[in-house]
Amino acid sequence: MRTLDRVQPFALFMLRIVLGVIMIAHGYGKIFGGLSHHVELVRSVGLPGWLAYVSAVAEFFGGIAVLVGLFTRLAAFAITIDLGVAVWKINWKDGLLGDHGYQLPLALAAIAFALIFFDAGPIALDHVRGAGGGGKKFKSA
Repeated sequence: MRTLDRVQPFALFMLRIVLGVIMIAHGYGKIFGGLSHHVELVRSVGLPGWLAYVSAVAEFFGGIAVLVGLFTRLAAFAITIDLGVAVWKINWKDGLLGDHGYQLPLALAAIAFALIFFDAGPIALDHVRGAGGGGKKFKSA
């Protein structure tokens, strides 16, 4: 078990890379060109249009923050809420495995939720700046 404990920092790093890259990709199209369409989509599911801006920022800039490990807990919280709303308002009707089903947003939300509690780990800017690890060496149990 000790060997697996030693690779925990790498596991957190991989979770951040996967979540960050996917969220940046999803947010990019909204921020750079598709925001009006996103506003209409958000309105069409009964939410105020201004939440589309919050969603786009959470996805794109939250993805960047998670990717580099900066303000990870805050970004992961925003992403968790964003994806939770997406599952509830957009994907739920298609089921878990249907076309546009909620399996991907649910899995990504679970990763983001875990990062809220586990933080970014030592391979992150949060660790360098002293947050989330206090600048201390990562300890394994």
